Amino acid sequence: MTIKTIILAAGQGTRMRSSRPKVLHEIADKALLQHVYETSLALPDNKIYIIYGHGGETVKQTLGHFDATWIEQRLQLGTGHAVQQAIHHVEDGDTVLVLYGDVPLLKVQTVQTLLKKVSATSLALLTVTLDDPTGYGRIVRDKDHAVIKIVEQKDANEAELQINEGNTGILACKGKQLKNWLSRLSNDNAQNEYYLTDIIEMAVDDGLSIETTQANSADEVLGVNNRNQLAHLERVFQLEQAEMLMEKGITLRDPNRIDVRGAFADLGQDIDIDVNVIFEGVNSIGSNVKIGPNCLIKNATIADGVEILANCVIEDAKVGADSRIGPFARLRPQTELAEQVHIGNFVEIKKTTVAGGSKINHLSYVGDSEIGSKVNVGAGTITCNYDGVNKFKTIIEDGAFIGSDTQLVAPVTVGKNATIGAGSTITKDTPADQLTLSRVKQISIPGWLRPVKAEK
Repeated sequence: MTIKTIILAAGQGTRMRSSRPKVLHEIADKALLQHVYETSLALPDNKIYIIYGHGGETVKQTLGHFDATWIEQRLQLGTGHAVQQAIHHVEDGDTVLVLYGDVPLLKVQTVQTLLKKVSATSLALLTVTLDDPTGYGRIVRDKDHAVIKIVEQKDANEAELQINEGNTGILACKGKQLKNWLSRLSNDNAQNEYYLTDIIEMAVDDGLSIETTQANSADEVLGVNNRNQLAHLERVFQLEQAEMLMEKGITLRDPNRIDVRGAFADLGQDIDIDVNVIFEGVNSIGSNVKIGPNCLIKNATIADGVEILANCVIEDAKVGADSRIGPFARLRPQTELAEQVHIGNFVEIKKTTVAGGSKINHLSYVGDSEIGSKVNVGAGTITCNYDGVNKFKTIIEDGAFIGSDTQLVAPVTVGKNATIGAGSTITKDTPADQLTLSRVKQISIPGWLRPVKAEK
């Protein structure tokens, strides 16, 4: 079965009150349209067509890498008109699936169930039952419970408005029939638009049955029309991610306070995650890892037994087994820590490798460096790696001890087991196994008086 998926993404979204096209607003750092596209992409033997309109060039520039055919709807004359823009790509034997670019949480399983109901004698329709179906077209059934038509809310009478089964707009049918129905659409309605929903009554008149199915949750088929709905679906999505993590054996201190804005390449066992942790990009986390509150972890590899304390930022970095990070530490891109490394509070590491057993525990900046094993870097140490134009490397060999408030002016090498005295500014390589320091001689001036303000 060849599937032709038509994604309608031309709506202006005026209720979003935004200059950004509605389908580019995001859930979990991913455009609404991208969520729908990825659902479509999971279907076998499927070709995707995206109907764009309002802000279309921005949409194409942002998401133009999609494996899809982009078709412009220059005039927004309704959903039926939108589907008409792609109909010349449809063959008679195709199964046509119509989706919406602002319905981001639709599940692949729901779509697959819908597609199974399509045949030469049936049209498949996804509906939703709501306590308050305001804004939805109503599903009108006969006394035998068969669907006979859909009535848009603005065209519905009092009896029809009492129906709580609504139309999601998502449907599937055969290409030959869809071509016929679209050619017969009229805009004789309250909106003067060509409603795709009108094909339901045509299908019934042509002797087809309307086979309906529903999603597991109304949120799955909820469209985004305003900021409240966007925020609601963000939390729905995040709770789904939290439930997935807990099913894998991960402890979440509060499932309502975690954000997963990406994916996990690997997850170990017995991971413990405190509140307000944000995961972005693709992360890999080993077993027996503990992550404290308020951390941001992005494109990181965290090995077994790592403890990340509160308020840390780890981005494009690797943390070796049994290491301890934080609190208030920042690991920037291209940082690689070996096993049993300690990075303490208010320490920033960038583009640096740190070998096993080394410690940088307090108030330091280390960038563009290579640090050996069992090195101790004292509080307030800075690698001065940038002269305003070029960056240079600092090498600290195994066993070195760097005293507090030291500036290492790169390029410079600190020898194996060397000791740097506190308060030093090191501009030359230092020998192994020796103490090196650079200080101004301390003096005290007897009889010196501190200046005081003269009385007025």
